[in-house]
Parts: sequence; C-alpha cells; structure tokens
Amino acid sequence: MEVKDKGEQSPLQEDGLGADKGECTKDPRTSSSSQSSRKCFRLDYRLEEDVTKSRRDKRGRFVNPWSTWKFPSYSNILWFYLLDKNNSNIPATKEELDQKLPIMEPYFIRNPEKAGQTNAELRVTWLGHASVLVEMDDLVILTDPVFSQRASPVQFAGPKRFRDPPCTVNQLPRVHAVLISHTHYDHLDLGSVTALNHRFGSDLRWFVPLGLMSWMQSCGCENVIELDWWEENCVPGHDEVTFVFTPSQHWCKRTPLDDNRVLWGSWTVLGPHNRFFFAGDTGYCSGFQEIGRRFGPFDLAAIPIGAYLPRDFMRSQHVDPDEAVQIHIDLQAKQSLAIHWGTFALAHEHYLDPPVRLKEAVEKYGLGEDVFFLLKHGESRHLNSTEEVFAQHK
Repeated sequence: MEVKDKGEQSPLQEDGLGADKGECTKDPRTSSSSQSSRKCFRLDYRLEEDVTKSRRDKRGRFVNPWSTWKFPSYSNILWFYLLDKNNSNIPATKEELDQKLPIMEPYFIRNPEKAGQTNAELRVTWLGHASVLVEMDDLVILTDPVFSQRASPVQFAGPKRFRDPPCTVNQLPRVHAVLISHTHYDHLDLGSVTALNHRFGSDLRWFVPLGLMSWMQSCGCENVIELDWWEENCVPGHDEVTFVFTPSQHWCKRTPLDDNRVLWGSWTVLGPHNRFFFAGDTGYCSGFQEIGRRFGPFDLAAIPIGAYLPRDFMRSQHVDPDEAVQIHIDLQAKQSLAIHWGTFALAHEHYLDPPVRLKEAVEKYGLGEDVFFLLKHGESRHLNSTEEVFAQHK
C-alpha cells in the first residue's frame, strides 16, 4: 500500500469569504453559541466532481448514492428476527465475561493530570462499542458516546450491554468535542447526551449530521455544529484542527416516522500533527477510497468489525472484518482500532468471532500484526510513542 507524505496533501484551501477577509460569517446550521473565530476554510472545489455528495429522494429523505446499498427485503427482516439462529452465545456469568472480555480502569481515573497531555502524539481509549476517547493536537474528542445500559428509547427493554462502560460521564477528562455519526440508539443515547451537556454545558462542541440540530437543542445542547458531507468546522480556540463530516453507507431512524430525515456519515479530524478517522456505522462503499485520496494517510482510524451476520441482512449496513480491513487500506490508515463489537449483541455472530475474523483478514491482506489492533474496554494506546499503555483491571 503506497502511503503519501502528509506534506503532499492539500485538501483544504483558505477561502476569503466573510466581512473581514476570511473571518467566518454565521452559518445557518450552527446553534446560537457555536460561532467560531477561525478563518474559514472550505474544501478545494476543484475536486468537487471527484467526491460523492449526499442525496435526497422526492420526499426529502436522505438516500445512499452507491450501488452497494440495498435495504434488506421484508423476507430478510422476517428471517433475521424470527427464523435465523442467534449464535452470539453471550456467557451467563460475569466471571466468564471478565475473563474473556476484561474491563480495564481507564488511565485518566487514576492519572487525570495526564489527560490531554499528548504533545504531538495521539492517544486513544476504547470505552466500548463505538465510544472512543481520542486525545490529539491539544484536544480531547469523544465519539458516539453511549454510557447507558440499553441501546433503546427506554431502559427497561431493548438491546442490553453485556459489558459495562469502563467509566462514567463524570469520570471523563475535560472533553472539547463530541462526534455523532448517526441517530441509531447504539450511537446516539439521550441519557449520555444529557449527562455530557449537564457536565460541560456550552464549553462542549457537538459535531452532528445534517438534520440533527433541532433534536440536540431539545436536549439543551447549545454549542452544536450541523454538517453535510464534506463540510467542515472547528472547535473555538483550536482553529488549527479541522473536523470534516465525510460519507458512510448506512441509514437513520429513531421513531416510526423519521426514516432517514437525518443524514449519517463518518468523521475526519485533521490536525497539524495527527489525522484521525471515525467510521461510525457503515457498510462497505467506494466513499472510503474518496476519503483516503483526499485526506489520507491517517495516523489512526476507528473502524467497526462487529454486527455482521447474517450477511444477507447486514451486508449493506454493517461491514464484516474483511471489509473493515479493506476500509483501512482505502483510507491509507497507518493503524486502525477495531470498534463496534464486544458490547451489545446486535447481530447473530458469536460474540468473540469478530476478533478471530479480523486476525484472518489482516493475514489475508498481508498487513502487520499490530496495524489493525484491538483494545480491552477502558484500555488506552499511545501512538507514535514508546509510552506504555495506561490501564488497570477493574
């Protein structure tokens, strides 16, 4: 895999728009306290035809623009929920789960003074499922935070986590930005959003997909940026780090009537020292090649590897480990972290199958053993460094 030098990348160009020679004008898709003092950078419009833009149908609902998307048929849905065998085999005892999937105490609980102190390096902590804490370029970033026991509109029914969060919202370090990929309950959790907003208030910037602004405001969140694919913004006071909402192949739904009213996607974070990619939830599509060509190579990508069986039902919306490795290659990622597994039983593969299949795929594509890695719940890894991993068994 050919990796280009970061210095050759020029995905952004300064735009002189604004009343003060480059100062950002108020974007209509920002909340009242979201105004940034940064200069306005827009994507290089000479590349506009090289990327896939978001699309809507005649009803105004977002649609996937790739031929790889096919929503499951009614027969697929009935088979999945009524007839297909669920082989997840979650252990009934906490003792066995603690042995197979141990939960670590995150380093920042015992060493809070170390949080955010990464200099030019990057540190990542897996908090379970798609919740990842990333420290890079003087920012602490949290992805798809879910700290509740169930991925559901109610906490007495719906998918229940079989591994607890390694920390609470109140035990987190100072978080500067939260990235939301889409609206499904295992990625957008009302209780977690409310708790984070209660703790950090308007000091916390929320980066969300197009169409989610009103829901975020109904939760009391003030500092919200709503973006379409390929649009970007930043955290006030950290103008040198750019957040770009990038494509993925998925869908959105929280109620019986809101199908695809909100866009879905991935996130690209471009700093002066590090580049991070968060896939969210996705099926495989050519959009990742576009992201890799425009923004790669990435220092770290967080890519899902779980909830993929049966394939007839899951293929379009959830990659399997083999496709996850293909995304890693498309992105030109130096290293990738496996996410979206080992927390909720959302599909029918054995709960320990994703890491096994990932190892096979890494070997198949001839990648190094540690290029696409796993973390225990609560475990951290410091990239571009010889520093030891911070974590202790709970």
